[in-house]
Amino acid sequence: MQKEMVVASSLCVGFSQQTVLDDVNFTVGKGEVFALLGGNGAGKSTALKTFLGTVTPTSGTATVMGMSVAKDIDKIRSKVAYLPESVMLYGHLTGVENIKYFLSLADITKTETQIELALKRVALQEAAWHRAMSNYSKGMRQKTAIALALLREAPVLFLDEPTSGLDPNAIDEFNQLIATLASEGSTVFMVTHDVYGACQIAHRIGLLDNGKIVGMFERGDNSHIDTEEVHSAFSKRNKR
Repeated sequence: MQKEMVVASSLCVGFSQQTVLDDVNFTVGKGEVFALLGGNGAGKSTALKTFLGTVTPTSGTATVMGMSVAKDIDKIRSKVAYLPESVMLYGHLTGVENIKYFLSLADITKTETQIELALKRVALQEAAWHRAMSNYSKGMRQKTAIALALLREAPVLFLDEPTSGLDPNAIDEFNQLIATLASEGSTVFMVTHDVYGACQIAHRIGLLDNGKIVGMFERGDNSHIDTEEVHSAFSKRNKR
């Protein structure tokens, strides 16, 4: 049986008498890419923030690696990696220096060779390793952040609109990297409004609308989820 890594069970979140997440249920297994897809205001970001512990559930439960976000959020944060839409790294430091600094904050020591191997693995060009981060593109910043996640040996990655603002080549490289990490056992939970990208790399997609899961799509025996089917369901919900 596939190990459950990220679980929402009857999850509800509300603010000022407004329901943002309404009885949301899903399970993400080890080595799986799960995409929570929805338009603006659907509740995607709230779901992500709930698993990161910055939003408190009104009812129901959210767990990561069997730990409750309500009780064990510090343990969870020490074991997961989060890639925001805009990666926050220090512009005056190089890629290698940024990695060393953030690893030191987590009390993790890695050799220069280990850091270089991680940067090679995410396909960040060697010429950029010792260049100031202020000269990096968004795609290069994301690669650096993922290399940092690999070095932290985080079994679960949370991604917020990971392909927003990337050019087509950078999107293809990013998707391939995520697919490779999942094939090696990493669990990836991403929120996005990018139907095509989600269909290419996700094993399952949950369609979120007005705080509710209104559709669940699975890869099955195919290499990817049917884009037309998901796009049709997504469009219908966003035209109302």
